[in-house]
Amino acid sequence: MEQRLLGRTGRLVSVVGLGTWQLGADWGAVSEADASAVLEASVEAGVNFFDTADVYGDGRSEQIIGRFLRKHPELDVTVATKMGRRVDQLPEHYTLKNFREWTDRSRRNLQQDTLDLVQLHCPPTSVYSTTEVYDALDTLVGEGAIRNYGVSVERTDEALEAIKRGNTATVQIILNAFRLKPLDEVLPAAREAGVGIIARVPLASGLLSGKYTTETTFAENDHRNYNRSGTAFDVGETFSGVDFATGVKAAQEFSGLVPDGVTTPQAALAWVIAQDGVTSVIPGARSAAQARANAEAGGLEDVGTGLAAGVRDIYDRYFREAIHPRW
Repeated sequence: MEQRLLGRTGRLVSVVGLGTWQLGADWGAVSEADASAVLEASVEAGVNFFDTADVYGDGRSEQIIGRFLRKHPELDVTVATKMGRRVDQLPEHYTLKNFREWTDRSRRNLQQDTLDLVQLHCPPTSVYSTTEVYDALDTLVGEGAIRNYGVSVERTDEALEAIKRGNTATVQIILNAFRLKPLDEVLPAAREAGVGIIARVPLASGLLSGKYTTETTFAENDHRNYNRSGTAFDVGETFSGVDFATGVKAAQEFSGLVPDGVTTPQAALAWVIAQDGVTSVIPGARSAAQARANAEAGGLEDVGTGLAAGVRDIYDRYFREAIHPRW
């Protein structure tokens, strides 16, 4: 699989990574055996980049990854984790003391002395422009607790603020065929600054699998059920913030653009990979078969390029008015 430089980290990572929120919580139950099978299938398919967070299953996702990598010391896998959601979302909680506590916990969970990449996990907007926050992160690098740091954002203005900071290695942002705003300014700014772009929610929480209908239901503990109105966290994380019924209709049109021999989710991933400035796309997977199918999208960049005009048309007709001003 093609590998790209992960921003200012100096590390090469696969263009298709693995998001592991689903291995911890909020997507229905996933056994540890199934989770390990997903990790195994991913690395066998050429994936060498895992993204997790300290709150996914209250650390379960990190712990599963840590045990897996301990069993496979021969693997060269970059692990990105996130911190900051273990407390009420107030700017005053983003301190060096808390950062040390959170990273120490992640180091134990992942069984790593030094974390490859730590990202602020969608903190309050003012945090991105607070110099003391970046000073604290620089201190952690100096102390050897982390090698690099980045940010995960909800909004494009947050990404642009973080990119201005000289030691921000990466920005993680929602980017998919139903969420095009990052193409306007964020990707060009990241390219200019040498900051890596990690694209999350690439399938719009499964809408871009093309498999859902308006009658599709989700488990009670699945965020696609309980967070549709944004009561638990930013609604943009669930179906990219689009109306479900509208998303189903748009996904049917997207499926019509997909060439023979390629699945709808593979085409959606290939579209993201084809965007200039994207380093890695991090779809989740609940089974080994799904992980392998996602990884195959890493060789389909020409498919993604070919979808450009159709994706723009669908976005303009269905989503631009509602989505573009919000994030």
